[in-house]
Parts: sequence; structure tokens; C-alpha cells
Amino acid sequence: MSMPAFKNEDIAVTHARPQLISVEAAKQLDAAQVKELFANHINPGQLHFLKLLGFDKILVDRAEGMHYITKDGRKILDFFGGFCSVAFGHNHPRIVAARHKFQDENRHEICMAFMSQYASALAKNLATIAPGDLDMVFLGSTGSEAMEAALKVAEQAQGPEKSKILHAANSFHGKTKGVLSVTDSTLYQSQFKLVENRVKVPFGDIAAVRQALESDPSIGIVVMETIQGGGGIVEAPEGFWRELRALCDKHGVLWVADEVQCGLGRTGQFFAFERDGVVPDVTALAKALGGSKAAMGAMIARREIYMKAYGKPKSALIHAQATFGGMGEACVSSIEALNVLYDEDLMGNAQRQGDYLIEKLNGLRAKYPSLIKEIRGRGLMIGVEFQDISETMPFGLKHMVALLDDKLKGSLCGFVGALLLKEHDVLVAFTEYNRNVIRLEPPLIVTREQCDEFLAAFEDVLSGGVTGIVTGYLRKVAVGKG
Repeated sequence: MSMPAFKNEDIAVTHARPQLISVEAAKQLDAAQVKELFANHINPGQLHFLKLLGFDKILVDRAEGMHYITKDGRKILDFFGGFCSVAFGHNHPRIVAARHKFQDENRHEICMAFMSQYASALAKNLATIAPGDLDMVFLGSTGSEAMEAALKVAEQAQGPEKSKILHAANSFHGKTKGVLSVTDSTLYQSQFKLVENRVKVPFGDIAAVRQALESDPSIGIVVMETIQGGGGIVEAPEGFWRELRALCDKHGVLWVADEVQCGLGRTGQFFAFERDGVVPDVTALAKALGGSKAAMGAMIARREIYMKAYGKPKSALIHAQATFGGMGEACVSSIEALNVLYDEDLMGNAQRQGDYLIEKLNGLRAKYPSLIKEIRGRGLMIGVEFQDISETMPFGLKHMVALLDDKLKGSLCGFVGALLLKEHDVLVAFTEYNRNVIRLEPPLIVTREQCDEFLAAFEDVLSGGVTGIVTGYLRKVAVGKG
């Protein structure tokens, strides 16, 4: 017996509407409500550190230029810059206008079945900017994705006989599984099973690189950040990149330069490696590439390498664009951002303001040597390394307190950062590995007056000495007074 046919209208299907938060209701949430949602649904452990710094009491309502504006009307000067992602400031008017025009004209966003004029134009712009024959582009959404693509194109081009990757100590290349293997952090690597075709050398040690390449012909790829961000704003010694380029050429090794943080004009040049007059085989950008409005990452490879890896029809789709690689509005944001970078001379501004900040910060280091150990960096990628706690103590106490230096590492940075926010409405960043370092990575639009505003706030905090900093933190941040 055949079963009776049912028409769609014969079946009444109802779905109970869950109690969802609307966009407008989300905007109206207060700090206490957001804290509860964050703890319940995002990361309660991370909330612990936000509380230590007093950052859990801040709820941003909007952002403009160099500032966050909170729900209660505070204007917070942004010297953090989202780990270099806010290069163009918050809501740059030209980039916002380009996005609005894109939306108003109902242009295509996800267009995987066809070629995208926006992805193609962005790729052309990046190839035009990049030196040498870096001209084949893969678009993604994050730095990790761009670096995954960079390592994959290099390994595919080298083949299995030269697939081992040489990377640096204290490196940070991302947290996805492949690049996590060359991210030198026991915390981030945790107990994950990592790829094993890798070997580590000290960052900036050309002798160690030479020895590794000469002793192991299976090494086919060298991957390094041009400036280590998570390592504490650390640069390789003078001449290192030129010698590395020569060694890679000699041994048939491909050099992958990670410029996710230090690229896009932050150091005063588009790529940080350009200062040394050398060109890598593959590089990667992200962070600021989306104009501080969109998630955008890009791998750029030499044509010869890209074609060797993916140049034939049978290999073309091995690592083609992902679903959200080259989305329309994100590409438009990046295209406009690259034009703004040159039209507004933001690279020149990064150089000028960075030189000024470094000069003044070195003056503060000379004035407060017991607090500040070193100033590092170039352009608007600057690291301020504080002394260990024991070095701030009177001579008679140094030896005893030194036993606690490792446990207390980063505490002075945290106290200073918390006081800058609490007392002066200035936001700074920290580093992953060297916890004694505050990193200054303000948007490239920063003015001399805003640099002076930061410097005055920083000196005010330093002027209290270690006693004033610790007691100020305990009184005004830890117990929520002041």
C-alpha cells in the first residue's frame, strides 16, 4: 500500500522564539550586565585579568579617531591601537564613507562563484606596493590565516624533501594549529599535538641560522617576524636580514617575513624589512589592512614560488580563497585604507611621531633609571621595558627581593597601565612573553599634541617612584577608589 501524499500546508511547524537580545538592547547593556555575560559565555578566566587592571569597569560606547568614548563620557586616548590593528584611527571618515557607499548601492558581498573586482583590485594594489616580484596574493580574514597560507605556499613549492621550518625563539605567528607550531609559547601551545617539521634558533642570531642550514638540508623555510611584537618589540641586529637573505639564497631556502603587526607603514615604511633593502620570498599582512574597520589578511608571494605551488589547473585549488577571503566590503575597506595611507602621509607621520616619542622616552629612562630599563622600536611600534622589581629597591633589599622577580614580573607594567587608564584616560598594551614591557602602538594618525599628552601622563605616574606606583594602584584601582 502506498503512503498518502502530504502537502506542505498540511504540516504546521512552529518554532518557539527564544529570548534573544536585540541589537538595540545590546547597545543599552551596562558594564555589570556585560561582565556577567562575558563571565557566563565568553571567558571567565580572562575576566580575572581585566579586573586586576581595572579594565572591567570600562564600557565603550563609541570610538572616534584617537579616542574611545565610554558610556559615562570619558575620552580614552588610544596608545594601544589594537596590537597595531587601529592604524587609521577609529572610524576614519573616508573608510566609513567607502563602506556606506558600498552598502547603499547593494553591491555584492559574498561572490565565490564569480570573479570579484574588489578582491582583484586589492590584490593588484598590494602587488604594486610590494617590492621585487612579490605579486601573487591570497586574501583571508586574520593574521593566522595569512601566515598559514604563507607557510603552505612555501612548503608546497619546496616539496617534502625541504619541508622543515626554521623559526625563532619568542616568536608569535598565530594560534591556529599550523602556525601555533612555530609560535614559541608553551602557554599557547599547551598540550596540542603540533606539526613536527620545525627547528628553533635564537632570534637575530645569524650564526645559529647558518649552523642550522648547513647541518640540516631538509630545512627549506625560514619564518620570522621582522620585529617581534609579543617578544617585547625586539629587532634583529644590524645586517641580520641581509645576511639571512644571502644564506637563504645559498641553501635554496625560502624566507617568510611575518609583517602582520609591523607592516602597513607602522615603522615609517610600508614593510619593516624594506629598511634593509632586502625582499623575502613570501610575506603576510593583516591587523590594519582592513582599514581598522574590517577583518582582512593577505599573503603575498613571489610569482615563481606561487606558480610552482599552485600554478597548474590540477593544483590551483589546493589552497584557494576561503568563503570569507576577499569579501566585497572588506576589500573596499582595504582599498580605501591603502589610498588613505599615502594620501595622508601616515607613514611619514609614523616616522616623525615615533622618533619624537622615542627621544622623549629615552629622556624619561635617563630620569627614572630605577624604573625604566630600555626603550626599543621604531616608528610607532615602541616597547618600554621596566626594571625587575628588585632593581627598584634600595641596595639593602635588592638581593632579597630578587628571589621574587620572576613571580612579580609584569606587575610594575600592570600597575602603570592601570594607573594610566584610571587617572589619565590613557590606554596602553602589554606583551605576551616579556611581561616587563609596555608596548606603545597608537594609530598612525597620532598628533604631536597627543604624544605630549601621553608623555605627561606617563611621567606623572613615574614621578611617584615604585612606592607611589604600587600604593596608587592599591588605593585607586585594586579597591576601586579615587
